[in-house]
Amino acid sequence: MSKIYRVGTQQVHALHAVNFVAEQGDFVVINGPSGSGKTTFLNLIACIDRPTSGEVFLEAQPTSGLSEGQLANLRKRTIGLIFQAFNLIPVLSAFENVEYPLLLQRVPRDKRGQRVTELLDEVGLADLGRRRPDELSGGQRQRVAIARALITRPKIVLADEPTANLDTETGKQVMTLMRRLNEEHCVVFIVVTHDPVVTEYAQRTVNIRDGRLDDGEDDVAAASTA
Repeated sequence: MSKIYRVGTQQVHALHAVNFVAEQGDFVVINGPSGSGKTTFLNLIACIDRPTSGEVFLEAQPTSGLSEGQLANLRKRTIGLIFQAFNLIPVLSAFENVEYPLLLQRVPRDKRGQRVTELLDEVGLADLGRRRPDELSGGQRQRVAIARALITRPKIVLADEPTANLDTETGKQVMTLMRRLNEEHCVVFIVVTHDPVVTEYAQRTVNIRDGRLDDGEDDVAAASTA
């Protein structure tokens, strides 16, 4: 797939004929400097943006023919997102932030409570569910974000620079946690980063430079699947 943005009369080639596949249980790190196309790549996989040419498949389903509403439903069911700035709702507690995607899916209250309690325990925050984001450290806030990303049992978790706002040691703890959850939940993790430390946790590292991917292997199907 390719992505071209128009800026005035100029064309900006953000991605050039990218081919990519992820299979169930993968932990893939997309490594590249600022401006290399990492975020564009992630937005296309997440179906937040559409490619100029080519196709994105999720669970073997082509997405180009889906409406915005259908894409939103697909994201809610299939994709969890982790952001570098955490993107937690400041007026909600940690418990409520993790619970929120289940509210959108109209999951019954008792099932929501059980699921949130289990995930907060998994990420080491069982005793901090009542705290709001401003009462948590950066590492704790990212753990809440990880729990929120997994709460709907997605097939894919996409993480955009998850260690960028953390110190080195906390970043390592967060990556260790993500790797463990990847193995225990058998869910695809795709992490984009410019932090070389993050690549130490990858099953597979793919480099991105000037909108082109290079994983050292022959091109495979132009898609992201789980």
